[in-house]
Amino acid sequence: MNQPSRTQDLTPRPPRGRSPARAAWDRFATQRGALAALGVFGLVALAALLAPWLSPHDPLQQYRDHLLQPPLWMEGGIARFPLGTDELGRDLLSRLLHGARVSLGLGLASVVLALVPGIVLGLLAAFHERWLSPLVMRSMDVLLALPGLLLAICVITILGPGLMNTVIAIAIGALPGSTRLARAAALAEKSRDYVQAARAAGASSWHLMFRTVLPNCAAPLIVQATLAFSSAILEAAGLGFLGLGVQAPTPEWGGMLATARDALQRAPWVLSLPGLAILLTVLSVNLVGDGLRDALDPRLRRG
Repeated sequence: MNQPSRTQDLTPRPPRGRSPARAAWDRFATQRGALAALGVFGLVALAALLAPWLSPHDPLQQYRDHLLQPPLWMEGGIARFPLGTDELGRDLLSRLLHGARVSLGLGLASVVLALVPGIVLGLLAAFHERWLSPLVMRSMDVLLALPGLLLAICVITILGPGLMNTVIAIAIGALPGSTRLARAAALAEKSRDYVQAARAAGASSWHLMFRTVLPNCAAPLIVQATLAFSSAILEAAGLGFLGLGVQAPTPEWGGMLATARDALQRAPWVLSLPGLAILLTVLSVNLVGDGLRDALDPRLRRG
């Protein structure tokens, strides 16, 4: 008897014995810039986690006898304050470490708060193209009409400044990107044979969305979350600089920049150190995101 013909699976697979995650890591590890950026970000994240133990002083403690104390490498610097003090005599090293906890926490919380509903809305829009997709996508278009920071300022104006409200404001600005990407990725996957086979086997829409399609959309969503994380850190710093984000005296990098403006001429380190922390963190996250995109992009994988 003739055997029924089977459609040949042309999807590239990693070599036997290596999981897809291990194969992606091997491709990522070949990119020296992304690997170095991952190391830098890992140090920043570790310093943020260990801030209570690494900080030499209480970040809120004011030392009135050491106002605008220079860093250790400048003339007049002392070992007690390695990075100097600010205009109120607070230790800059301690404030930078605790500020990293706040800034990274804001970025992570806002990305999660935007990514989870964005994935749900995107999948629903992809599987209900007739009536739900236009409603969801036109709502996202309205949010996209305003720049992210301006939209966050509008939300903060309504809700009021504060830690949680800053997270909500940044998440609302990041929601359209997550929703549109999740919808596009789901539309590309739902027409594939494995989805049609699962549908023919009687799988429900929820099973198709979250058990069948979503795992195969993970790669672009991971890259999107990484890049959104760096944008969230910048937006949190911008809101803090404008006085609309985390309120004093809580240490936060953007707020530290705002309070250091008047001391720029006399003590430039008070402004440059938080700015350098933001620059290094955002740059390292962006480079890691680029490395993940190159490692997870299926088109580059075929090459």
